[in-house]
Amino acid sequence: MGSDGGLPDPAGFDNNNNQEPNYVKEAFNIQYNWIAMAGAAVFALVSGTFLPLAMAGGLELMYLAIIPQNSRFQRLVRSWKFAEQRQQHQQKLADMLRSLPHEMQSRYIGLAQLCGAIRGNFAQLSSTSQMYVQQMEQKLDGLVHSYARLLYAAYQQRQYMNSTDPNEIKNEISSLQKHLQADPPKVQDINKKRIEILTKRLDKYQKLCENREVVDAQCAAVEDVLKLMRDQSVTLRDPQQVSDQLENLVHDVEQTEQTVQQVEAIFSGVGADLSLTDDSSSSTSTSSGTKVRS
Repeated sequence: MGSDGGLPDPAGFDNNNNQEPNYVKEAFNIQYNWIAMAGAAVFALVSGTFLPLAMAGGLELMYLAIIPQNSRFQRLVRSWKFAEQRQQHQQKLADMLRSLPHEMQSRYIGLAQLCGAIRGNFAQLSSTSQMYVQQMEQKLDGLVHSYARLLYAAYQQRQYMNSTDPNEIKNEISSLQKHLQADPPKVQDINKKRIEILTKRLDKYQKLCENREVVDAQCAAVEDVLKLMRDQSVTLRDPQQVSDQLENLVHDVEQTEQTVQQVEAIFSGVGADLSLTDDSSSSTSTSSGTKVRS
């Protein structure tokens, strides 16, 4: 999931990478600047003197001192970065959607078509209403991308739950507890840690089950609300009402995405604990040659 827990910006990608560009570096790397420097080098080689290189160096310093400070150049560079980030985001989104099963891909396509119908209906409103229409379109764009991330989260959760058997974890805990007192002291220490980790895994599995229900419900809610908006947009002439509805929906989706990231953070913590246990098991086995009961 690679998202920050919030909705993307109106352009459809997150703002985490929107740092101020290095305008000097961008000016230096412009194709025409390299052509000019290469031309000066060739001219110096042909003429057999370093004077063209010295002149080119002076002009280059003046160029790098003036052009990066130009507001028009800065706007141009920001537009380049904007387009680059948008392309990267679109590629990530496309890769994410391709990894989804056909049923989820169809749900995403259906939602995108709903948003297209809403846009089409409100595009016919008067020019005085277009400000609200533009705001609504930005929210729709963010909502579609958030919906895709929620679908992907639901797919990952489903895969994990299909590959994990909670009863097997419970049985393993029971077996370790049953033989714990009979184990050698060093093995007891390791198996106590294993019981702790397995118990955490069981807790996280239950949290994941609850979170999956939240994600599924939120996806269904997005679909239902947008269907209602599509129906309303046929006759509704006040886009502010639809914009307010979208605002509430965007807030709900944002909260759900935050919940998804919290669950992912919990599982990351379990992964770190498991790595620590594996390391301690390995070192103990190496030092004592004792096999851990499983």
